[in-house]
Amino acid sequence: MASETLAESADLEREDSLHADRFTTMEVARRITREHLWPQRKILYACFGVMAVSAATTGAMPFLLQKAVDEVFVKQQMSFVIILPLAIIAIVVTKGIAEYYATVWQAHIGNVLLADLRVRMFETLARADLGWLQRTHSARFVSSFMNDVLSIRQAASTSLVALGQNLLKVVVLTGAMFYMDWRLSILALIAMPVALRFMRKQRKSMHASAKRMFQETGDLGTLVSQTLTGIRVVKAYDREEQETQKARATIDRTFDYIMRGVRTRAASGPTTEALTGVGFALAIFYAGYQGIQGTLTAGQFSGFAAAAMFVYPPMKSIAQLQTTLQEGVAAANRVFGILDEARLVEEKPDARDLTPGRGEIRFENVDFGYKSGEPVLREFSMVVPAGKRVALVGPSGAGKSTVLNLLLRFYDPQSGRVLIDGQDISDCTITSVRKVSALVTQEPVLFDDTVRANITYGSEGASEAEIVAAAKAAVAHDFIMNFPEAYDTPVGEAGGRLSGGQRQRVAFARAMLRNAPILLLDEPTSALDSQAEAQLQAALDELLKGRTVIMIAHRLSTVRKADIIYVMDRGRVVEAGTHEELLSRDGPYARLHRTQYGAPDADLDKVLAADNGD
Repeated sequence: MASETLAESADLEREDSLHADRFTTMEVARRITREHLWPQRKILYACFGVMAVSAATTGAMPFLLQKAVDEVFVKQQMSFVIILPLAIIAIVVTKGIAEYYATVWQAHIGNVLLADLRVRMFETLARADLGWLQRTHSARFVSSFMNDVLSIRQAASTSLVALGQNLLKVVVLTGAMFYMDWRLSILALIAMPVALRFMRKQRKSMHASAKRMFQETGDLGTLVSQTLTGIRVVKAYDREEQETQKARATIDRTFDYIMRGVRTRAASGPTTEALTGVGFALAIFYAGYQGIQGTLTAGQFSGFAAAAMFVYPPMKSIAQLQTTLQEGVAAANRVFGILDEARLVEEKPDARDLTPGRGEIRFENVDFGYKSGEPVLREFSMVVPAGKRVALVGPSGAGKSTVLNLLLRFYDPQSGRVLIDGQDISDCTITSVRKVSALVTQEPVLFDDTVRANITYGSEGASEAEIVAAAKAAVAHDFIMNFPEAYDTPVGEAGGRLSGGQRQRVAFARAMLRNAPILLLDEPTSALDSQAEAQLQAALDELLKGRTVIMIAHRLSTVRKADIIYVMDRGRVVEAGTHEELLSRDGPYARLHRTQYGAPDADLDKVLAADNGD
């Protein structure tokens, strides 16, 4: 059994060497103590205090047994017959009260730790820049958020407190044993160095097994998430069996690592018990010899034997707790990795609120790249006059969406400035910068709530009249009223109960209700059919008057009425002007038109008029 466990340990250590830990066990312990346990130190001290009381009561029992044998059975002292039951009752009651509070307080410590970690992880999710979030597997993040933090709680509270409690018992009982007879104690504990060496070897195996188990669990979550997201493609390409095989293989690997941990844990108790049993047998042999020689009383022997028998269960528990502790260390490496690696958009210590104005936007010599050495914007400069409608066009990868990302402070530029109404937004609070803008994206984002809740998202104090007006402006009111519960109709996960066009119009209504001076439209009508787009454009033409609008579009028909069209390529503005001006120059914009419509320049206006229903 032990040889099988050690062989698996060697295999796992070789696998684990390919994925070195960020934090050692001691570093994890110090960080958890510093960041999460130290703020709860009063409860922690109280918890260890009652555990010390519990350990002391356990240590008192062997002495009582020694006295009972010597005073009652040997000397036949009647007074001790009366005292003994009272002493036992007092010890048992005291121990029960101490263990009750130890259990309650350790649960409090653990659940505060759990809440702290989840709050920090959610804050990281909410505040991280988009680049880091897009590189992070959502399913693995969810797995860490839901499962890894539970393992940390178990290790840091239940197991750590149980470890402390058992260590105190071992110290107290070992002290009692040495007090009674140091020679017997040495014999009883002679096998401890071997047991400790075995436990150290087991710890490495447990850590490697737990680490790989968490990795496989994260991979399984990613596979399930991808399959749910792409289920139409999975079915359309007849890949159900192949995806099921992938899942089965991952589940089998997870099962294998779980069972390796189970076998290691199962071996720890019996092995420790067997090794300590050897020492106990030697001690009993020597005690018997002393008894025959008359140098050890029956009471002394009974008390020592009781102390030795009481000390082995906590030793066994300490050995078995290693599995939970190592699972916690492996989980902490994943959670702390997320917390430390996340790139956050930080405010300056002296950041001030942006003062809302008319909505003029300026980009001045901005350089930015999502990855080091791979610039997306290069010395990018652009002016959006207040109250004007500006369109950004260009090939994919030109940097159009990046402009909106920087304007919303999803990222900060590496150099240059972004200004709103003459104020550098990097000097302003993130909240105040985002309050002056409303965003409508190509893929509308709806939450699993009602239509009303999705429209009022970010504008929770809006009146019913304002909600209806925004929905009408987005040409959404009529189809909403056809729902059984109208505005209180649930939209389902990601708005799945609505069509693509309906989702987009609800997203437009959300932006209209925000009533921000700046409106950012990232390919906003791509999910609409021609008739719905024409209706929405007609409504928007009136509503967008006086607002500053930046629109990204691939269908060039939607940008015809823009006051300024900026043509972008490789992170720079290569051309700017109105629709007519850009066509007359026969530059990149005109070539883009020819590519998109396949029509000569002389017929472009007819094509555009047809697209817009003019």
